[in-house]
Order: sequence, then C-alpha cells, then structure tokens
Amino acid sequence: MHNKNESADVALEDLRELGRLAFQGLGLAPEAAEQVCQVLVLADLFGLTTHGLSRIESYGERLESGGISAAAEPTVEALAPAIARVDGRNAVGPLVGMTALEAGMKIARQFGIGLVLARGSNHFGPVSPYSYIAAEQGFASIIGSNATTTIAPSGGSDARLGNSPLGFGVPNPDGNHFMLDMAMSVVARAKIRNALARQESIPDNWATDVSGRPTTDPRAALDGFLLPIGGHKGYGLALVVDLLAGLLSNAAYLTHVKSWVDAPDEPQNLGHFFILIDTARLGSAGWLQERMRDFASILHQSPPIEPASPVIVPGEIELKKMRRYLHEGVPVDAATRRLLDQYASRVA
Repeated sequence: MHNKNESADVALEDLRELGRLAFQGLGLAPEAAEQVCQVLVLADLFGLTTHGLSRIESYGERLESGGISAAAEPTVEALAPAIARVDGRNAVGPLVGMTALEAGMKIARQFGIGLVLARGSNHFGPVSPYSYIAAEQGFASIIGSNATTTIAPSGGSDARLGNSPLGFGVPNPDGNHFMLDMAMSVVARAKIRNALARQESIPDNWATDVSGRPTTDPRAALDGFLLPIGGHKGYGLALVVDLLAGLLSNAAYLTHVKSWVDAPDEPQNLGHFFILIDTARLGSAGWLQERMRDFASILHQSPPIEPASPVIVPGEIELKKMRRYLHEGVPVDAATRRLLDQYASRVA
C-alpha cells in the first residue's frame, strides 16, 4: 500500500498524457485538456506542487458539480489595436489563461505590446508557467489574477479582498529567464495549516484572528485573515491587481468574487490581466542575453551571509527544478495520482 503522501516520480511525457486523459475524463475536449495540462504540468516541473496537477481535486469537484463548465470555449474580442478581452464563459481557469496569453502574444508580436483582460474565469494556476511560455517566445510579461477574499483591508476586521497573484517575467535568450511569481499575503494559508499540524506558533505578521488582531496562534489565524506583504503597501498593491484583473476586465472584484469552497457549484467570475512586451522590438537576442547575464552576475557576486545560501535571482529555483525533473521524472503524490488515474479511466 502507498503511504497517503508518498510521491513517485513520473516521466514528463507520461504525466502530460495522464493529465490530458484525466481532464478529458472530466469532460474537456482534447485540445482544452492539453492547454490546461500545459500550465499545471509546468507548475509541477517548477516544484509548485500545490498549484500543479494536484489541483485536479478542486477543479474536478467543481467540474463534476457544474460549478465550472467543462464544455465552455473562451472567446476573444478585440477592443482596440493592442487590447483584447477574453470571455472565459466559466471554463476551467488555465484554459482561459492560455487563451488570454496566446491572444496577448499575438497582439504583441504585431504591435510590440499587448493587453488582454479576461473575465468569466476560475483559478488559473500559478503565474510562472505563463511567464515561462511567454519568455520562451521572447516576451516580457506582467500577469495577475484576482481571487476569493481572504485578506482584510488595512484597518478593517473582515475579509474584503483576495490573495491575488502577481507575476513578472523577462526573457533571457539562453533560457535563464527572470520569473517573479508572488501572492499578496506574507504566507499562504498552507504554511499556517502546516504550523498547526506541527503544533507550532507562527510569526505575528502572517495573519490576524477573527477580530482582525495579529496572532501567533495558527488555529486563530485559520479562523481569521491573511496579512498582506508590507502592511498598507501590500494592501494597496493587492487592490491594484484587483482593479486591473477584476474591475477593468468586467469580472467580479473584491467581495463580488464567489468562494469556490462556500459555493462550489456557482461561477466565480474571476478576472485576469496579461501585459506582453515583445523584446525583439527592443534589440537583438545577443544584446538581451548579454544584459540579462550581466544583470544576474551583479546579484550573484554579492557575498552571501551564509556560504551555503548564495544570492539567487527569481526564477532560478524553478528552472533548476525543471532541469532536474526533466531528467529524473516529476514527483507526483499518491493522492493526486489516484485522482488522475480515476478520471483518466473514464476515457475509453
């Protein structure tokens, strides 16, 4: 018998195929399943296992209950030469995300820059897979999404805004792309859950209790609210992401976003934004590569405080994991594997 959390390494192509079949088993068309897996498998390759194929649990639950539409095909509408809007039509999030990313790259290839706003979407995975796909094709990117409310406004005592992810990517033609992918809270709720499981206290800047007061008790924190990075500055930044991703895209925003936990069978109407910049318009690949290498080396040459922990540039950890997993196989935990097999077995 497998230990519940034991993981086994799966070769990349096998994992892609299994993921594709699993999403087809949940009712997606083959091309849609392919695009969803492109995002989630990249997340697993980057070591972002909480946002990789393990999401088949929450996505699957909502696809089965009709909370997410398996048959939906997102549409793209041109609003101006360099602006487009995607109506996700309540499709699974990574499908909406990939539709928006591809539309944005197409626009940026033509005009040098493209803005795509998406509405009618769901959780779209982490940002770094999109940044990576864009960087591989020479595009710098700024990408964000809004989310279910888990953060109280500065000075407020109930959740009014989401832990919105925001990411940036700048390509390096040698493959060592800059990728920064962050949420707006100091830590993810998973870290607080882990502290509770280990019966440890937490730093008082992670979360508040139910009345909005900072707490070191993980149980009180899970009943309360996440704290944003940098206090009121993080609060402001989270609002900017929601203005771009939610308000301007004509999606839901702030408390209008439905919780997929409390209302799994209702559309969330999440919004995303994608800004793509074609770096080929700025200079040659050789020029960019030389500058990106110099940029990284200036940071790497800072003498580390701990010799075992040299200075890194955002994206390095993920790309290093990807190179290792391409060679050794991708770790997949037993519970995720069971779900993937279960849904894939429905495909004749």
